[in-house]
Amino acid sequence: MALDTHTLTLHGRRIRLREYRPPGRTGSGDVLVLLHGISGSGETWLPLLTYFERTGFGHRVLVPDLPGHGDSDAPRADYGLGALASAVRDVLVLTGHEHATVAGHSLGGGIAMQFAYQFPEMCSRLVLVGSAGLGPQVTAVLRATALPGARVTLTVTVNRATLAIARALAAAGRRCGGGLAPETRELTRHLAALADPGRRRAFLSIARGLIDLRGQRASAVDKLYLAERVPTLLVWGARDPLIPVAHGRRTAELLPDSRLTVFENAKHFPHVADPERFGQVLARFLAETTPARLKLAEVVATLVAANSVTTLENTPEKLSPGPHPRRR
Repeated sequence: MALDTHTLTLHGRRIRLREYRPPGRTGSGDVLVLLHGISGSGETWLPLLTYFERTGFGHRVLVPDLPGHGDSDAPRADYGLGALASAVRDVLVLTGHEHATVAGHSLGGGIAMQFAYQFPEMCSRLVLVGSAGLGPQVTAVLRATALPGARVTLTVTVNRATLAIARALAAAGRRCGGGLAPETRELTRHLAALADPGRRRAFLSIARGLIDLRGQRASAVDKLYLAERVPTLLVWGARDPLIPVAHGRRTAELLPDSRLTVFENAKHFPHVADPERFGQVLARFLAETTPARLKLAEVVATLVAANSVTTLENTPEKLSPGPHPRRR
């Protein structure tokens, strides 16, 4: 595979980066950035990259392990959407790219939308795969991270000992002729990452920043109008138990020029369940759309036109006197 692995130093911390280059070519068009989900890593995109190599995909592809994930450093740091979107911007700058099609799965979709909001002049297209940040509904397992004691529970249930038992059971199942479905294997890898204390800390920081007991707090729905001129592809699994496909359908209605593809037999990882079909849908989207080239002034004009400032009645506000100093 025409896949190189680099280690970038970003603000003194290591970022692991996979880079696909079309064999014998420099790549055409904007670079494609693939962002994984919470507790995942760039490894989730390897089946897609294998398909790209087999079919001669013509775009360069960057696949970072986000801070706190995979083989990147996991410091005690800010893991908010804004900080993660800034990390994506910095990776693009360090690798010499001014524009990118940003594709994100789950949490990665939320980061992709935040990137488009913070750096509109750099975002040429959006691809949202089972994306977070498009509605409150989310699995009860993620809502439970807001409960007191969630850190202790994760530490007890996901550690080196429990992972060793799980791997032994999986190996026994394979010897008996059984095997895990691709999406189940992918989810298992995500859960296994939480055995590492640094990645567990990052997971809880992200989850608690975005989710409470009622569901997802962070939402891009009210800001989607700012991305109306950015070509957008939505891909969802019809049987997604973590983030319902209804979020994708509603977003497609809010962005009438977007494209929605639903994988009827997939759950939360359609790019893993059927990487060939996913690659075909993505390649067609790239070939049939023109990348956006927004200027900051245009975004400002859209923002001003869609919003207003309410001015209070032009009368001087009377300030109440403070407490009199106590006499001694």
